[in-house]
Amino acid sequence: MDEARRTIADAAIAVDAGRIVWMGPSVEAAARFAPRERLDAAGKIAMPGMIDAHFHTAQQFLRGKLSQLSRRQPLKIPIWKNYYVPFEGILDPEDVYLSGLFAYANMLMVGTTCFAEAGGPHPDEMGRAADEIGIRGLIALSTVDSHASTGAVVPDSMMMTRDQAIERNIALVQRWKTHPRVNASLALRQIIVCSPELITAIGQAAVDLDAKIHTHLCEGIYEIDFALQKFGMRPTEYLESLGVLSHHLHAAHSVILSPDEVDLYAKHRVSACHCGLNNYSLGAPRLVEMWRRGIDIGMGSDGGATAGTIDIFQVAHAAKIGQQVLAGTPWHIRTAISYEELLAVATNGGARALGMSPDIGQLSVGSKADILLVSCDDIDQQPLYDLMFTASSSVVGRDVRDVIVDGRVVVKDRELLSMDMGEIRAKVARRQPQLMERFERLVGAQ
Repeated sequence: MDEARRTIADAAIAVDAGRIVWMGPSVEAAARFAPRERLDAAGKIAMPGMIDAHFHTAQQFLRGKLSQLSRRQPLKIPIWKNYYVPFEGILDPEDVYLSGLFAYANMLMVGTTCFAEAGGPHPDEMGRAADEIGIRGLIALSTVDSHASTGAVVPDSMMMTRDQAIERNIALVQRWKTHPRVNASLALRQIIVCSPELITAIGQAAVDLDAKIHTHLCEGIYEIDFALQKFGMRPTEYLESLGVLSHHLHAAHSVILSPDEVDLYAKHRVSACHCGLNNYSLGAPRLVEMWRRGIDIGMGSDGGATAGTIDIFQVAHAAKIGQQVLAGTPWHIRTAISYEELLAVATNGGARALGMSPDIGQLSVGSKADILLVSCDDIDQQPLYDLMFTASSSVVGRDVRDVIVDGRVVVKDRELLSMDMGEIRAKVARRQPQLMERFERLVGAQ
């Protein structure tokens, strides 16, 4: 997945000090290297790790829960305000740590080697979990403040004053800036729950710290109406008026964008994330247009609570269908975007969107050794003519056999090496019923 889109058959990869130092024919490797550790990848495809550019760590325990609740009574819209944020508000630090272990182990097992947290409670516990599991990531704090224009009720445990929000964001980024794999970004939950003064201050902090700001933008029609009613502008235009549109801003979803707003993304180099498993229920995402215009856009699962799976391979496959319907079929274009391009969005695009390219998102000499070894011998993948076709269209997370992050083998033969999965499962089994009892009482009282 480098710029030349090279495919090397019968290859070997040499890794030292966490980076790729050589790639080439396997027959040459034996003469060049005497490795301390050798991983046999015969019959497998080596490819870059997937990048989840928009993830909610603290919502992992909600996987499938809203579906269960919907069978009893209609869900209240918007979901984030009525369910996700209230759930996050009841979590203590150990809950978030356990959710992180649970989520990041899941990520590695389906081939995700790097994630960008959208912003949740107790982010340092996310960082602790990510460090122990061995994944790469950006953690972030759910950031809201109270002001006259607030368009949603937020639990007291999630609310901050403007000064607290600024201070806690800056301190988080500084605490994690020297970690080799886990760093922090700034965050703004979304314009509905953030004051103009907070948005402006976080924008300046991003420049001062050279850090990303992770936010939700143009996610739903309620947000468009809110911005037009309160400010007389669409959301992206409003953020431009506050001076925060730049390459530092990472805007998840970016679904309901006007043509002028897409122009603003391109002009100011705003990065974005396409959540292919749920964006199409919100609007008509302009992924093909944004990707072709050079906007830094990656793929995101939006977390386990949203669509169940956090497998970025499956997110990309869903996006293939969605973008074909929106950007191809109306004009009788047979392929609006190829599987190969969508694999590039999930790797190259995610790395660019998070400001980590070319360190990750590709296999090339000098890049960090975040590598997947995936099987391609299943009958559903045969016959094997084109490795790029197989990797982009047939492989899913459960085909991942080995995972390397920063040059360290963290999954081998589908076994997590960094922690005991049985212990994680047992802790989840003990804590989950208690959390769900509290959550059901909470949302039932709304």
